[in-house]
Amino acid sequence: MIKINGSPIKTPQRFFVRIRPVQGMNINALGETLIDRTAVKRDLELEYGPLTNTEISTILAAITPVYFEVAYPDPVTGASRTMIGYVGEQSTPMYSYQSNTPKWEGLSLTLSEK
Repeated sequence: MIKINGSPIKTPQRFFVRIRPVQGMNINALGETLIDRTAVKRDLELEYGPLTNTEISTILAAITPVYFEVAYPDPVTGASRTMIGYVGEQSTPMYSYQSNTPKWEGLSLTLSEK
């Protein structure tokens, strides 16, 4: 479903596409709102359930560069769309540590369009 730099990553349990207008706003002398839209960007929120070390490492390694290519299903176009993105904070709780191997409860991250 989602590819980073051309390679598929594990499908998240929850996937949200936030459509984010980039715009300036002013009010004129008549009290009307004037909007100057410069772009429309996407933020992709991915939430995973339990992950193996290999699965989580693959995902985190793919988003290590500052910028990377992300292909995903886009609700606006109704087709796959590719964007250049970057990642913000990532959160991954560990639920156990057995035989020197961590077990990850999940992973949450947001990929934002450049």
